[in-house]
This record gives sequence, structure tokens and C-alpha cells, in this order.
Amino acid sequence: MNPPKEVSDQSRLAALEAYDILDTPPEPGFEEVVHIARILCDAPVALVSLVSGDRQWFKARAGFEPCQTDLNSSVCAYVLSEPDLLVIPDLTQDPRTRANPLVLDGPKIRFYAGAPLRTRDGQAVGSLCVIDGAPRPHGLTAAQQSALRNLAAQVMAQLELRRALAERDELITARSEADRRRAALLTLGDRLRDLSTPEEMIRAASEIIGTTLGASRAGFGYLDVDSEHIDIVSDWTKNGVASIAGRHRFQDYGELLPDILLGAPLIIDDVRVDPRTCADPEPMLRLGIGALVNVPVRDHGRTVAMVIVQDDKPRAWSGEVLSFLRNVADRLEVGVGRLRAESDQRVLNHELSHRMKNMMAMVQAIATQTLKGVPDRAPVDALMKRLLALASAHDVLLKEDWSSASLRSITVSALDRFGLGACFEVAGPEVQLGPRATLALSMLLHEMTTNAVKHGSLSTDAGRVSISWRIEADLERPELVVEWRESGGPAAQEPERRGFGSRLIKMGLIGTGGVVLRYLSTGLVAEFRAPLDQAQQS
Repeated sequence: MNPPKEVSDQSRLAALEAYDILDTPPEPGFEEVVHIARILCDAPVALVSLVSGDRQWFKARAGFEPCQTDLNSSVCAYVLSEPDLLVIPDLTQDPRTRANPLVLDGPKIRFYAGAPLRTRDGQAVGSLCVIDGAPRPHGLTAAQQSALRNLAAQVMAQLELRRALAERDELITARSEADRRRAALLTLGDRLRDLSTPEEMIRAASEIIGTTLGASRAGFGYLDVDSEHIDIVSDWTKNGVASIAGRHRFQDYGELLPDILLGAPLIIDDVRVDPRTCADPEPMLRLGIGALVNVPVRDHGRTVAMVIVQDDKPRAWSGEVLSFLRNVADRLEVGVGRLRAESDQRVLNHELSHRMKNMMAMVQAIATQTLKGVPDRAPVDALMKRLLALASAHDVLLKEDWSSASLRSITVSALDRFGLGACFEVAGPEVQLGPRATLALSMLLHEMTTNAVKHGSLSTDAGRVSISWRIEADLERPELVVEWRESGGPAAQEPERRGFGSRLIKMGLIGTGGVVLRYLSTGLVAEFRAPLDQAQQS
């Protein structure tokens, strides 16, 4: 006889599949139920039977050898349509079961009693049954029937608990994987900041992708101009997996290009069945590719590169994994773009520096020719040296992309021109100055050093100069303080005549004053103050 129509009901089959129970190993909770059922019902056989669309499978069994049978041998299939117990006193007399192979041959079962295993929403997924080799005209006692129902309820409680634990474990695993992906993105961000070439960035990103996702291979590749080939720069592979770095033609692996060119992720869970690759999956299988994800990197509306992840077996790629890969692709794109921008900026700065030097040389040449006939050469020499100081300050700014410059590098650059490095002591914390303060400090140090060589401590062999700076942060408005202290030379004398150099010194760090000069017998001590935020303004 054909199995009852309830067997193939899709809602019922979906309810059974949701428990993910078929073909799982024995578990004590179910084993104990069948042993109790056999004892209470005084039956040689007891089964927890689950009826799928093509077989009945026994999660637990006592007194019965096979772990499953086909549906033609199933009595439990008839329980699916019963509102309560199904009791058949003599299986040879019931038209539904008298031709059953287990009744006619084999164990020649004669008595059957089964309680449906029903979900909360009423779907019957199988039965808890007892079987005897002899007919039972009176069936089960009322107490045995009640026990069988209660034990069936226990089986369902075990199924629900098992599913709840599985869902909990999946949630814990999902959270753990999400935490690992977040940590991987933070690690990637830190590593990309420290790397100086696109190749290093690609290798770092590939390794982080592969290890985080447990993939067999991860890499990065650039599309050629015609988008017919991809050049895989380098790839990370797990142990025993070969690299596929090099050029590959898309056409050799299936219909991959349409998604890629549109900028959509290329997601293949199984290359053997996916419509884009199933016609000839061998090229991918030979490379150890069972599943893959390619995430495009776009530039001006065109796919120019891809992040590549592959597994050597079929794999379902979750939305969370795709989001992670997009984040990696974005970070890699930004990191590589930053390096390219920095490279372009260095080229531009080099060109600007070259042009600035040419311009300063021209200014000096014009000044030299214009002042050629001036008999007093001292002002002319002073002007030339000030132009050189100005050019040096611009060089420092060029090295720092014109946005800011280190106070230490400004100081060292300004002093280097005098060739008196051993006479200076320079100390202070790392401080960045804006362009205006950079130029002002360079000119200020030039004037101070010039005066020290002419009249101050550096006019003698034993003379020394200490230059230090600090930030006084405990003020209402934090201030930068630069101190110039001379020693080992003659006593400091306040100049009788105020020239351009003196006025320049009085302008201070940002051109607004904040200067205290003390003319001591041990040498000149000068203090220059400016609000820190103004000194760092661009």
C-alpha cells in the first residue's frame, strides 16, 4: 500500500527538518525513554521513530536491530494522521498493515501501539511506539496508554530542548565569530597604518581574511584594462594549498564576469551546482576551489580589483561574512589610496621644492645684482643670509606636506647652516608647528644665532647655547614656551641701536610678541611665549 498522504506534507517535513535530528548519534535522553516504554508496556520492542519523506528512522530503539526502514515497512506512518494513540491489536488483520514486509517476513510483528510525536503547532513528525510478536486482543491498559502518551511528550520535550541548545550554541558561535571579525578589522586597521607598500597591505589583508574566515585561500587581484583577466598579486593559503598568484582569464572558469562588471559580489556556494560554473567546474576544482566569494573594488564606476576568498569544499557564505569582506575591501582600498596619494604628494613636494629653490636663487641673484654697488656689504650679507633662512624654513615645511613641521626639525635645520652643532644643546617634547610659526621660528633662530656669533656666547670658543621648549598646559589657555640660554661667553649687553633683526626677535614665535629678554653677566637669556593653538594653526 502507498504511504498515507501526511507523509509527504511539506509543512510536516519542514517541522521535522527544523529539529536537525535525522542520522544523529544515540543520546541518553531518548534511549532511556524507549527502555521505560518497553518495561511499562511489557513489550519486547520500543522505538522513537521519525518519519521523513522517504523512510522512517529510529532515534532510539530497544529490541529492534535495524536503525531505519523504508516507508513500505512503516506502521508509524499511519500514526501521523491519528489525533491520539494508534493501537492495532493484530497487524495481520488490519488492511493497512497485513501486507507489511515486517508482518509477513522478518520479525513477523503482530501488535503495535504508537503515540504521535506532535509539535506545538500540531505537526506530527513521528511516533513513540511499542511492538510485540504476538497479537494483543485487548491492546494496552489505560495506565499503559497514559504512560505511552506521557513518554511521547517527554520525547518532544527532549527534541525541543535539543533544538534550543543547538540554537544557543549557534548564537554563541555567531557572536564569537562576529567578535573575531570585529577584532580582525581592528587588527587590519592597525597593520595598514604601519605598512608602507600596497603589496605589504595586500598580504596582510589576505592573511587576516583567510585566518578569520577559516578559508583555504584569500587574496587580491587587479583586472586588466579589458576586464578579461585578473592579475592576482599575492594570496594567503592554508597549509597544503597551492598559491594561484598570477594571471587568470575569467572565461576559463565560467560565466563570472556579468556580476563582477556590475560591481556585485560574486558568491558561489558550490562550483559544481552553481549555474555560472556547473557546466564545467573542473578548472576550479583542479585549483582546489569548491566555493568562492569575490568582492569588487570600484573606481569611478568601474570594477578595477577584487578581494578573493575561496574554500576547497562547498560552503554557504553568510551575510555577515559578506559584510566583513566589504569592510576589508573598503579599508584596503583606503589604505592603498593613501599610499598612492602620499606618493603623489612626495612627487609634488619635490617639484615644489625644486621650483622654490629656483625662485629663491633668482631672488638672491636679483638682490645681489641690485645691491652690487652698495659700499656697505654688511646689510647685503645679512639680507642674503635671511633669504637662506627663509628658504630653509620652506624646505622643512615641504618635507611635512606644508601642513606642519616638527619644532625639533625646524630648530636643527636653522642651526645647521652655521656649522656650530657642538655648541648647541637642544631639548624638548615633540611639538608640531603650523606654517606661520615655522617661518617665524626659523627667522627668529637665525637672528638669535647671528647675534650670538657676533656679540654673544658663540663669539668665544668656550661659548654654548641651550635651546629648550615646553608646553605649560595648566594655564587657562595652554602656551608653548621656547627658551634660549647663552653661557661661557661675555656678559650680555642690551643693544644701543634697534635694527631689523631686533624688531624681528621682538615679534616672537607667531609675530605677536610674547618675548622677554634678560641681559645677564652669564649671557643672554630669552623666553618666547605663544598660545599653543595659535602656534599650531595651519
